[in-house]
Formats: sequence, structure tokens, C-alpha cells
Amino acid sequence: MIRILLTIFLGIWTAAMPGVQKAGAADTPPEHPATATPIITDTAVPASPGQLSIQPYWSLDLAAGNFSPNWRRVSAGGNFRSMQIPVKITYGLVQDLEIYTQFAFIHNWANGANNSGGSGSSAASFSGMSDLAVTLKYQLLEETARCPTVSAIFTTAFPTGHHYRTNPARLGMDVLGAGAYTFTGGFNLSKWVGPAYLYANLWYNLANQYPRLTPNLVPNPLMAPVLGQDQITWNLAAEVPLTGPWVALLEFYSSWGTGPLFPQSHQASSILMGALPGIEYVFNSQWSAIVGVAIDLAGKNSLYGYTPIFTVTMTY
Repeated sequence: MIRILLTIFLGIWTAAMPGVQKAGAADTPPEHPATATPIITDTAVPASPGQLSIQPYWSLDLAAGNFSPNWRRVSAGGNFRSMQIPVKITYGLVQDLEIYTQFAFIHNWANGANNSGGSGSSAASFSGMSDLAVTLKYQLLEETARCPTVSAIFTTAFPTGHHYRTNPARLGMDVLGAGAYTFTGGFNLSKWVGPAYLYANLWYNLANQYPRLTPNLVPNPLMAPVLGQDQITWNLAAEVPLTGPWVALLEFYSSWGTGPLFPQSHQASSILMGALPGIEYVFNSQWSAIVGVAIDLAGKNSLYGYTPIFTVTMTY
């Protein structure tokens, strides 16, 4: 699976790079209109030294069902909802290197649950903070007329979200974190290929102690500590400037469970793929806003749902 994703990932850029610009301009990066950057897909160009950006998100995750082990859509066993308010803070440390941190306030609630975990409860709710993630991004290759920007990222997630002494009566709504330090490494690419600005991410996340939480809830009231699957994240995005400050956005996101590099996993591998159409509005070089809807399209051993998202970026 890793080889297939990597081949597709590199193939897109190999096909896009040749002949995009005229000969003689190979070292000059193409100019393009300003965009707000995607919602899910990470960027490749790091912040300038001393530049600070604050980006809050408002999202409502509406679970619609489960993907079965054979990719079929089945009932979620109840109504599960999650209001999430992540905040991303980015700072340019030095030339070609940025650091950003992400954390979120989460309010989960459920009703009409079929699996009460022996507690007899069919409704529950819980609020709190998620795990804290810190990422370093270093630019390896600057964009030219023929080559994309290429950056390497390394993320450490700290188990700050509630994950212990969970109550079965809360139907898993009180699980707000992975319960272990997790580490992710990978690469980001971006390239202006008129009339679109293209992005791609390929990351590898090492297995953690608990089942990894996807953007959707996992209604498991027991959450017994087991070794989860490693995760491969593969995201693509395209921004197309429209009239004036408006920019169209389309993203493809995916998460692929795979056997861990170290001990054998006790968890069935999960897959989730989806798309996010959206619209951006760029006020100026310091302010922009995006609204979109993440739609889970296919997968297995995971929840699927629909997530409207609104975000604002403030740059100083």
C-alpha cells in the first residue's frame, strides 16, 4: 500500500512539472493570485522568519454510519455528534523553518445508542481539550517554474486529551485523546500549475497505545488499551482563483491503516477517504476565510459522516 500511494504521489508531480513554463524561466517561481490555503491539506511553504499566524476552526462532525470491513455502509448504532474548535498557531523561526502547534476544544454527545456497554445509558455528552500537537516544517526545495516546493514535517502529539478513567455510561464520548505520545513524519508539496495551486501531503504516523481517533468519533465505550495500526495520510488539494477575492477549493483526504513497524497490532486496519469542496475569500495579505464541507466517501472499519467547517486566518 505504501508503494502504491508513493507512486501515485510522485507521479502527479512528475506529470505536472515538465513544460509548465517556457524554456529559460526554469529558476523563476511562477507568480499567482493570493489564496487562503486549504483546510485539511497542509502547505509546503513555511512562514517567513518572525511571521505569526493564528487560525481558529469551527466544525460540526455529524456521524452518519459505519464503513464495514468489506466497505459497506451500515448503521452507526446511534446518533453521534462532535463540535470541534481547533486552533492552529504558526510561527516562522528562521529562513525555511516554521513551527506550528494545534489543539482543540471538543464537545461530544450521543443519543439513541444501541451499544450501552452494559451501563444502560443511550445518551451521553462530554467536553474537554484534545491532544496537543507540535510540528516542525523545513523547506527542502524551493518552487521554480518546473519544480514544486518540497518540505519535510515532523509532528509530536502529546497525550493531553482526556483518555483515562473513562466511564462506560458516557458511551465513549469522554475519549478525547490517543493516550500516548505519537510521532508523524512526511513530506508536503505545492506548485502553481495555472490556473490552479496544487498541494499534496504524504505522512506516516507510528502506532500508538490506543486506537487512533479519526476526525470522526469512535463509539467504543470501553476503549481498552491496545496497540493500534500505523497510519498513512495522503491528502491532495487544488485552489482555483475566481473573480476578485474569491477562490474555489477542492480537497481529497485519506487515512490508511497499515501494520505497525514494531509490535504486531491487535486492531483491524481502517481506511477512510473523502472530499472537501469549499470556497475561500481573501480580504488582504493578513486576513482570509474559508467555508467547506468534508464528506466521507469510502472506507472500512471506520465511521463516516459530514463535517461543515469554517476557518479564519489572521497573519501578523
